[in-house]
Amino acid sequence: MSQEKPQSIIVNTSGGENGPMLREAYFNDFEATTGVKIVDSSPADFGRLRAMVESGNVEYTVTEVESEDAWRAIEMNLLEPIDDKIVDRSKFPPQTLNPYLYPISTYSTVIGYSTEAFPEGGPTNWQEFWDVKAFPGPRSMRNHPIDNLEAALLADGVAPEELYPLDLDRAFAKLDEIYPHVTVWWTTGAQQAQQLIDGEAVMTTGWNSRLYAAIRKGAPIKMEFGGGVMKAAAYAIPRGAPHAEWGQKFFATMAKPENQGKYALAFGLSGPDPDHVNFVPEDVRLLLPLHPDNLKKQIWMDQEWWLKNGQSVTERWTEWMLSHN
Repeated sequence: MSQEKPQSIIVNTSGGENGPMLREAYFNDFEATTGVKIVDSSPADFGRLRAMVESGNVEYTVTEVESEDAWRAIEMNLLEPIDDKIVDRSKFPPQTLNPYLYPISTYSTVIGYSTEAFPEGGPTNWQEFWDVKAFPGPRSMRNHPIDNLEAALLADGVAPEELYPLDLDRAFAKLDEIYPHVTVWWTTGAQQAQQLIDGEAVMTTGWNSRLYAAIRKGAPIKMEFGGGVMKAAAYAIPRGAPHAEWGQKFFATMAKPENQGKYALAFGLSGPDPDHVNFVPEDVRLLLPLHPDNLKKQIWMDQEWWLKNGQSVTERWTEWMLSHN
């Protein structure tokens, strides 16, 4: 049954610098084509989402769902299914397709290196990142098991299709090898490019969007996508949401590749339709995770595996870090 047209809908996001760009890339087009205003709110909060759905008093039509919360939200039946008759996801990578989640963007953990330290070219994959003879100098890695365990196993020769379930003993043994060469264990996105610029490290693991921002500002940094670990950021319609049909229409607006191109240009985050790369300047295309040349070099993180194993693996990571101090 078609719903009466509302004056406005609420879209709940993580906020910050993301807000104005969401409006430019998606909100303005939706408002212009439907005549329905978007009121944005933030932040995205799993506890609040759950309380709203369980009380039957849902305020949002659409909400961002943090990656680690998305599977919990599905298991707890907190989300409405996406209507593929309204939202065209036919060209999206199969790994991003989920009955309940709209994949607004893909980001990747990749290798970034200083072009001043390696003017002839630095490491292009995790095996080379681990090769301290061919590529000498201090490394930097995130102080967290996610992505590092995948990188370690790929460095040790595990085939991408055989990565999951992760062989933890093998991964930590490989991390033992690189540990003496890691001078910074970063904890925030802001550190990633800055330590390369400051010379604290000659190479780092990093989120492509953070390295992209620095490269676009002229920093002497290069990104390599070999072995990159990709994840999709998700939006969803809460179960029992007001004006849910208009939430589906909002996703249809987000599914247009020309709109995704605007968002990609701003943040270096790939939209799910592969055609979005045709809507950014040529010099930006190869900096996007889902550019065909980059996509074929990377792997998709198994978020379900991490949901089931994340807590115990994080405890083991903490013990491993302490054992080296």
